[in-house]
This record gives sequence, structure tokens and C-alpha cells, in this order.
Amino acid sequence: MTLVNRKLIKLNDRGVRNVSTFGSVVGGSMTFIKKLTASASATLSFVDGTDDVVLDDTYKEYLFTFKDLHPSNVDVSGIGFQANVAGGSGYNETITSTYFRPSHDEDGTNGAVAYQDSQDHAQGTGFQNIGQSVGTDNDQSGAGYLHIFNPSSTTFVKHFIARTNNYHQSDKSRDVYAAGYFNTTSAIDEFQFKFDVGDIDAGDICLYGIK
Repeated sequence: MTLVNRKLIKLNDRGVRNVSTFGSVVGGSMTFIKKLTASASATLSFVDGTDDVVLDDTYKEYLFTFKDLHPSNVDVSGIGFQANVAGGSGYNETITSTYFRPSHDEDGTNGAVAYQDSQDHAQGTGFQNIGQSVGTDNDQSGAGYLHIFNPSSTTFVKHFIARTNNYHQSDKSRDVYAAGYFNTTSAIDEFQFKFDVGDIDAGDICLYGIK
């Protein structure tokens, strides 16, 4: 018996009958909700109950994906996000977070990994950076995801994990890892994204719900 066959038998013992069944279970767990497309947009906002956006207890997890976010201004630290609790305003919830980023230049030099305490929050209320110094050349952009856990909970804080890769203005790949939590037990039902300088010139942000 091959190793692959033994692995399939173990999966069957756990109740997964075949590969197609396993695939359908995984594929059916994530539901597309909304896509926003930037066009010289100062911000992109997802608000529960507005324009078919769902950000309530329908799903325990939400995933935002970023595709080819292109800034209008080269002097930016990158894309950031914030949130509002239900009934709140101002996009200024309290965040505690961590932030580090590997980078590597196109010419093969300056490969490095660095923790950046200038980009983390210790009970901060500003926008959380999840990308850094995306260039404005025609072929430069940023892409990645933001994973939000149980934002409708009224018991626990709201955890998040983000990862993006950015074509840096200095012609390098900058891979950003950011994670933390909104330090509130109130439900969160609004998220906003923006570059900290200038507009989001182009790109898509999609929202998915995960059960």
C-alpha cells in the first residue's frame, strides 16, 4: 500500500469520503460579499447594511483581499485600515499590534528582515499600516489580505492578521506582516481602507465571509 493510499484511508476514517467531497467542503466555506474598485478614491469603506455589505454575526470570520492597489502619491507608507464599532464613527478604535517586514532589492542587494515599532500600535487609535511605500510607477502596486476574526462578538476583543507584498518605490519587494487586536468587546461593523498620503489611484478590495 502506498503512502498516498494510507493517507486517504486516514481521511476516510475521519468522515471525508473522497477528494471531491473534501474539496466541496473547503470551497463552500467562503462566500463572496462585496468588491470595491478604486478610481482616485480617498478611501474605500465597507459598512454593514450599506450597498449589500454584510459585516454582522452571519459569519464568524471575514477576509478582505487586495489586488493591485496603486497609490497616487509616491511618498506614502502604504495602505492602512481602521474600524468603527456598531453605532460609532471616526474610524478610531483602539488597536494593539505588531509589525515586521522582510525586503529584497531587485538587484539582489539589501535582503533584510526588520521589526518596525514605528508601524505598530500600543493602544493606538490611528490607522494600522499593512503595507509600506508602494511605488507609483505604472507597474507598481500592492496586494495581500486582511483576516478579521469574529468582529460581532460582544465578549472578546477583535483579532486580525494581515499580510501584503508591495512593489516598493525603491524597486524592491517588501513583504509585510501585521497582526493585533481591536481592544473592544463591542461589535465592529465598519472597516475603512486608505493610503496615508494621497488617493488609492486604482485597485480592488474584495470582502468574503467565512463560516
